[in-house]
Amino acid sequence: MKFQIPNFKFQISRRLGLTGLALLLPCCVFQSPTDDLTIRTPGTWVAASSGIERKISTGWLDEFSDRGLKRSVNKALAHNRSLKAASARLREAKESTIITRANQLPSLDIGGRGSVSDGSAIPRSQGYGLNLAASWEPDLWGRLRDLTRAAEADERAAIEDFRGARLSLAANAAKTYTNLVSSEQEVDLAKFTLESFQKNLRIIERNYKATGEGALDIQFARTNVSSAQRALEARSLDRENAARTLEVLQGSYPGGQSRSASDLPDLPGSIPAGIPADLIERRPDLAVARARLFASSKRADAARKNLLPGFSLTGSSGSAGARFSDLLNTDFLISTIAGRVDQVLFDGGGLAAQARGSLARNDRLVNEYAQLALEAFREVEATLAADRSLAIQEKFLRNEVAQASLAEKQAERDYAEGINPNILSVLEAQRRANNARASIIRLKNQRLQNRFDLHLALGGDFRTEPK
Repeated sequence: MKFQIPNFKFQISRRLGLTGLALLLPCCVFQSPTDDLTIRTPGTWVAASSGIERKISTGWLDEFSDRGLKRSVNKALAHNRSLKAASARLREAKESTIITRANQLPSLDIGGRGSVSDGSAIPRSQGYGLNLAASWEPDLWGRLRDLTRAAEADERAAIEDFRGARLSLAANAAKTYTNLVSSEQEVDLAKFTLESFQKNLRIIERNYKATGEGALDIQFARTNVSSAQRALEARSLDRENAARTLEVLQGSYPGGQSRSASDLPDLPGSIPAGIPADLIERRPDLAVARARLFASSKRADAARKNLLPGFSLTGSSGSAGARFSDLLNTDFLISTIAGRVDQVLFDGGGLAAQARGSLARNDRLVNEYAQLALEAFREVEATLAADRSLAIQEKFLRNEVAQASLAEKQAERDYAEGINPNILSVLEAQRRANNARASIIRLKNQRLQNRFDLHLALGGDFRTEPK
């Protein structure tokens, strides 16, 4: 969202004279703050120069046809405590906007009094009074309007902050869920590896008893069993930690009891070519930065206008009498209307310093926004490049798993048939095959994590345009 406002201009009337001109001069020495910054973007992302253009449904989670994934994310969105806190901040910002907007309106107060004295030394007496007071500051210079628009921009920033919290939570919940699935698979693989090594140990021990040969082989086999037992314990701990992390995101007690599907979600097809670069504008963090930039501009304008004369109108109407009925009698009515003009002649440079400080803050936010935009571009480019690289790596790794599995079966067959009596070749083949299987689990999870990061970097799916 871009905030556009007309430039504020002073029109000095002849009737103000030299005195009025002198009052206006302190404000005119300050430059106008910046309320918008346009970033030049490429037509498409450099790293997305290839792929199949296709329609991707609105809502990036819909790309992943996995019920467990969606269920976990939706539970986090419904119960996460940090998200509830962000929602409360949003409501707080909305009320602040109402408070600031109310300063542009007249205020009206009503008060009453009544007294009765009934002493033995003095005669009984009673008195009643009613007073109605009003005040209003005409916004001649637009200072209050500037503060109102700044508060509205703060509310917009809070809205975008909340949207960003939801997007970040959804991505983190999705990543944690796939971490849990991956950990479950690694636990299963560790169990399979342990069973395989225990089977080898039994065979080696039986051969040793029969032939008296292979004492060293027994030591190697027992080492592998102990290593596999340690690996199983470590993978089980990883699974419990992943479950605890997901439970915390879902607002539940981290007991480590959550379970997941046995298979990782299928990764959607190729990223479409020609992703519009202006999708970056919808990123919540950039939207927040733009809103805060606009708010700083309005507050800088308001700070400059604090150097101008202030006008206020006050009025009151009231009545008093010895009887309650006198309050409604026009003979007892007293009304006053007054106007007031304030101009600071000397404050040690405090107001001017506030104005200069507001302009400096505006300049800081301009540069921070530009830096944030560049970081956003880097994140998108990096995740797009990683998506392509990880896909290539998975192709090679699948071939590695296939070859390692064939080598494992061949080594076991040769050992069983006595062609190659060296058990070390069997153990090495099994180690390589199991390492390759663990690597493919991690790489598949890494590709999913990177895709989640891409949606996070883009601020959503591949098609929905920023508002």
